[in-house]
Amino acid sequence: MNSKEIKIQDKTIKLETGKIAKQTSGSVMVTSGETVVLVTVCASKGDAEDRGFFPLSVDYREKFYASGRIPGGFFKREARPSEKEILAARLTDRPLRPLFPKGFINETIVSINVLSYDGENEPEVLGTIGASAAIAISDIPWDGPVASVSIGRIDEKFVINPSLEQLESSDLNMVVSGTSDSVVMVEGVSDFISEEDVLSAIQYAHGVIKDIVAMQNDLVKECGQEKRIVVEPVVNEELHAKIDDVMKDDYVSLNDPKNKAERYGAIDDYVADIVSKFEEEHPDDLGAVKSYVNDKINDNLRSRTLDGSRADGRSHDEVRNIDIETSILPRTHGSALFTRGETQSLTVATLGGKREEQMLDNIGGLTYKAHMLHYNFPPFCVGEARPKFSLSRREVGHGNLAERAIVNVLPDFEDFPYTIRIVSEIMESNGSSSMAT
Repeated sequence: MNSKEIKIQDKTIKLETGKIAKQTSGSVMVTSGETVVLVTVCASKGDAEDRGFFPLSVDYREKFYASGRIPGGFFKREARPSEKEILAARLTDRPLRPLFPKGFINETIVSINVLSYDGENEPEVLGTIGASAAIAISDIPWDGPVASVSIGRIDEKFVINPSLEQLESSDLNMVVSGTSDSVVMVEGVSDFISEEDVLSAIQYAHGVIKDIVAMQNDLVKECGQEKRIVVEPVVNEELHAKIDDVMKDDYVSLNDPKNKAERYGAIDDYVADIVSKFEEEHPDDLGAVKSYVNDKINDNLRSRTLDGSRADGRSHDEVRNIDIETSILPRTHGSALFTRGETQSLTVATLGGKREEQMLDNIGGLTYKAHMLHYNFPPFCVGEARPKFSLSRREVGHGNLAERAIVNVLPDFEDFPYTIRIVSEIMESNGSSSMAT
């Protein structure tokens, strides 16, 4: 068994491997205080089929026994992930995903299980640290390690990985993730603090992150496995030259200012026409032809944007036309239709009594929530013809993002004793629908 530990302010984070879950690609037990998180990673062996995306899944689960509790309900088992668990999984997924090398397309699953919880040391960031360490010591190719810390500020002093009790006195609650030389993700909420203070918090957090990454590197030196060799796809220069001869500069006009449907339709027609010209000579390379044509179009759009002109013709300092209409639904407590360009949100507010607060049952015990914001992203908002069966992780994440943006301007329950539920129905999307919410 190998272990490493580091002391951060008044807390210690310990990494252990080689004792539990030894048949995985990599497994690490992370301990801080009496909070214990087991993180495992497994990746499929051999050659994998290219699905057009990297099949990484991150699953975060809190076991009720971790805090000496039994789940409620008839079945008395942990069921589907709660919104808190979904958000924690997304917090880990985002800093990990960009660091896998191009060409590695094997199914990869990161499982984070909270096995013990002391109520003082929050497990979410420990899960990210454990996931990074588990991948780093495994044979899975990766450009990490990374680390995450949460940071608060109490009496003008930064606190790393604050407890829930400390956060009640903090004017900042932010999660920062990064490598030894850069920050890769920031997410959080603050109570009207300055940009300079936010930047100082990020810099302070990154200093701690560097120390945690160094600890992981020490663990890798002791027990890290040899990484798999990743063979990047061979670039068919001859095929690309033929495509360039056919395309010439015809594709440039596709990025001239136009609405979303017209632009996407023109691109689809153009790509289909180019692909059809290679069906006889290169029948096995049609996917590569399509990808190359799309890349050329996207690179041109990127160049235009960096030069000062966006896809719809606006400059960097221009905002889309904004229109707001209120009270459009006659029987709701409050409603508004927000339209910004081709992004549209129909948002509805409902007031209820204290009995209609949301009860949250998790390892920290029963809690109640008087302010809720729910975000729905139906397929029709982007013109897709597909059924919608359940709530997606994306909808949970975007709803939480919008809720954090408004929570500090909502009245306290003591001043306004009502439960508030806000629902954002995205009617159209061509831009940030969470900001529209």
